[in-house]
Amino acid sequence: MSNLPKNARDMFCFAIYGATHAINRAYAPLLKPLGITYPQYITLTLLWETDGQNVGTLAKSLGMETSTLTPLLKRLEAIGLVERRRGEKDERQVFAHLSSKGRSLQKEAKDITACMVQQTGLDLPQLDQLVAHVSQLRKNLENNR
Repeated sequence: MSNLPKNARDMFCFAIYGATHAINRAYAPLLKPLGITYPQYITLTLLWETDGQNVGTLAKSLGMETSTLTPLLKRLEAIGLVERRRGEKDERQVFAHLSSKGRSLQKEAKDITACMVQQTGLDLPQLDQLVAHVSQLRKNLENNR
């Protein structure tokens, strides 16, 4: 591997790390009126797509450990957006369900994605390509653990 980066700023991990923080900072003022954080928002977006998900499945989709997701869900539950319920067939399983307040928040949040897309300065084909590349990167890294 003779073409390795010469310094930290040229490393892909540095770019991804910096972009992640920039994304969090860009979302913050959009989410503040809704009273939620970026990690809470991405959790809600998955529940808006498929309500009643198993916490383990939800954690995997988010790339989190269940021990990280559980406190986040407890905070969402405390503000009335989510309800956690034990499984009917197996009480060891816990499922996250949107409350009516959590469902209605989706309507308030609908413009956030459009605003974020605009802030990137990229067009939709460029964003689609970026998502594909970053998703492949994540998959490759997870498969090599």
